[in-house]
Amino acid sequence: MLSAKQHLLTALAAELEKLQTHAGARAAFESPKVAAHGDLACTAAMQLAKALKQNPRQLSETLRTALLGTPAFERWVDAIEIAGPGFINIRLKNAAKQAVVHEVLQAADGFGGQTAKTDKVLVEFVSANPTGPLHVGHGRQAALGDAICNLLATQGQQVYREFYYNDAGVQIGTLAHSTQLRAQGFKPGDAQWPSGENAQAYNGDYIQDIANDFMARKTVRSDDREFTGSGDINDLDGMRQFAVAYLRHEQDLDLKAFDVKFDNYYLESSLYTSGKVDAAVQKLREAGKTYEQDGALWLKSTDYGDDKDRVMRKGDGSYTYFVPDVAYHITKWERGFTRVVNIQGTDHHGTIARVRAGLQAANVGIPQGYPDYVLHTMVRVMRGGEEVKISKRAGSYVTLRDLIEWTSTDAVRFFLLSRKPDTEYIFDIDLALAQNNDNPVYYVQYAHARICSVLNAWTEKEGGDPATLAQADLTPLESPQAQSLMLALAKYPEMLTAAATDFAPHDVTFYLRDLASQYHSYYDAERILVDDVTVKTARLALVAATAQVLKNGLKVLGVSAPQKM
Repeated sequence: MLSAKQHLLTALAAELEKLQTHAGARAAFESPKVAAHGDLACTAAMQLAKALKQNPRQLSETLRTALLGTPAFERWVDAIEIAGPGFINIRLKNAAKQAVVHEVLQAADGFGGQTAKTDKVLVEFVSANPTGPLHVGHGRQAALGDAICNLLATQGQQVYREFYYNDAGVQIGTLAHSTQLRAQGFKPGDAQWPSGENAQAYNGDYIQDIANDFMARKTVRSDDREFTGSGDINDLDGMRQFAVAYLRHEQDLDLKAFDVKFDNYYLESSLYTSGKVDAAVQKLREAGKTYEQDGALWLKSTDYGDDKDRVMRKGDGSYTYFVPDVAYHITKWERGFTRVVNIQGTDHHGTIARVRAGLQAANVGIPQGYPDYVLHTMVRVMRGGEEVKISKRAGSYVTLRDLIEWTSTDAVRFFLLSRKPDTEYIFDIDLALAQNNDNPVYYVQYAHARICSVLNAWTEKEGGDPATLAQADLTPLESPQAQSLMLALAKYPEMLTAAATDFAPHDVTFYLRDLASQYHSYYDAERILVDDVTVKTARLALVAATAQVLKNGLKVLGVSAPQKM
């Protein structure tokens, strides 16, 4: 069907070009809102009518006549109907719809993907401070980032995954001090423990674990470092380095359990030690985009649409947090990443304007709108009808590891991707464990397993060869349920492209749920392993193609496609 649709689109573009120069660019098909209206729809005539000073319905009739005379429409189209003010509804021949089955089986894992491009895209996500376990918000970001990377890869783009470690600043000092207090025998609630609304301390039990291992002179290893605790209760700097390495290792384990991998871990501290922060500030000074006032250094960010100028360097000589962000993004540009996507929580919304302003002001050739941002809201967790707010290990929040242990990696990924990123999400533990049609990941995975069961029965009991299905005679696939299923398969490549463009992996979850529904309806309507060999082979080819697309879509989400459930 994809080939047929492309031929039809080319013919449509040619006929539109005859009506008006450059109108061929308007050639596009839509899916009718009502399935009974046809398989494809076109609104181009209504769009052109005003410019051509013609009645839109009459123009649609003219276009209809012209299209029916083209070889592509003669071959692939059964009928064209005009509806309403000028909608062109197209009914495809069965052969056009059936062709998608062969296309899927021949392309296999590559179905829906585009050819490789030279574009380099850096996607930065998770980027958690190494001050505690990953919480469910980090989990949502990990799922989003990984799925967006997978989506971009399906479009042929070269994708580079990066984790930015905020291993510099006040929070790291707080981590070291909290560890020292625990090593000294103090705990939250003691008089010696920081308390109050603005108290600087981390209260989770994991701080005690760090202190115990440091005092026991244990060695911890993370992706790029190894550190051994000195056991000296007064060694605050040693505690800082040990705690950072310890928590980076812990986060590595969480990400491994979530099956998320990164190409690079970039340290905020390296921006200072390498002089990149000072170099970025110097660029802004030389561009005339800074000024001194009240003992502070300011960026003229209002020159770039910000609502007010921003402090870069405070009176005590320290930089505000957006300055290293500017330096970091300059390094992304210098490393050859002309496109960058940052996936962050909605609490970072205020930094977008000032980071982009700083990049423009630095005058290093970075285009406006760099980088792209995907902002996500936090996640609420429900269990037994009540909200779960606290993890004993973390002290004040539910961790990603908790969620995985309570449910599964597949459930966590699918659920956290099932809504738009900026939409608040409630993760229902009980639903994630349910083995019924209300559980969306179970529903989709069960469709795949159900197909595998049918295919296995055919190969094991009848000696069938799945490789032969790619050449099956598909003419028996004429029922409404079979045709609906084939149309759903044909939508997969366009859905992928749109989801990649919009950074919208939730579109993939919606598609997979719909495809699973179409399959279950088909399975209930037609028996597959019938006596007639031609009919059986055609139906097996259809369901095998469906399993392939389900598997491909689940892979984009980082979710498994089980053969048995």
